[in-house]
Amino acid sequence: MSNEAESDGRSRPAPEAGGGAWYGAAGAEAFAAVEAATDWMLGYPFVFRALSRRVGPGSVLVDYGCGPGRVADRAARQLGARVVGVDTSPDMLALARSGAEAVAEFHLVEGGRVTGLPDECADAVMCNHVLASLPTEDAVLAVFTEIRRLLRPGAPLVLLSTDPDCAGLDYASLRIDSGGGRASAAPYRPGEELAVRLRRTDGSWQQVRNHAWPVAVLPALLERCGFGDLVQERPTVDEALGLADPALVRAHDWAAERSRPPLVVTRADAKN
Repeated sequence: MSNEAESDGRSRPAPEAGGGAWYGAAGAEAFAAVEAATDWMLGYPFVFRALSRRVGPGSVLVDYGCGPGRVADRAARQLGARVVGVDTSPDMLALARSGAEAVAEFHLVEGGRVTGLPDECADAVMCNHVLASLPTEDAVLAVFTEIRRLLRPGAPLVLLSTDPDCAGLDYASLRIDSGGGRASAAPYRPGEELAVRLRRTDGSWQQVRNHAWPVAVLPALLERCGFGDLVQERPTVDEALGLADPALVRAHDWAAERSRPPLVVTRADAKN
């Protein structure tokens, strides 16, 4: 994978190690510097709303792919649940331990399995933007299978993903490449590599190579891994006005987000 930061038309190398855009200590710090305004407007508030219907004080919520822990920390404070963060990157977990004070504990994912967590230990799992790092269907199925292992029967998974068909629009904090050398009019295929630019907190842009997972393919993959009662929603700006931080709502005009909302929340329950 490749990634770069851009500011005022100039490019400079961004941290990269181990073959992944966010791998290693420098990659974890780069990820922590991503602004994620569009996610905080149209994504995470709706993930929390979906979870609030099923979890609360005394519930165990696993954040699968917690990264630097900001979302897990907010979920713990807002929902009152016991939040457990898990990630494949020890460096991400180190950042999360240092800053996500409301998160109860953290665990490393090794060999596709969360260390230290038994079967059916979670009342809910959230999984935000993890699929973008997975290149193959087998990799996606492995993640869904491990999440199903963690969930109690009937417990929900809430999955946040970006629609790769929303390419070419300038969102507040992201832009999906419209195709470059490929046939730009053709939809992205599952697992196909695509370039994404993410706005950083200093105003520059981080370019990363992600993988496309069209939201229409997700229900069938989840069903193969023991999930049912699937529902997908595409949050809109109008819906976000009563959920998102008012200061964030005022910070952007959200023109592209109004034109074509880019995020999809998929909810599914672990079958008995």
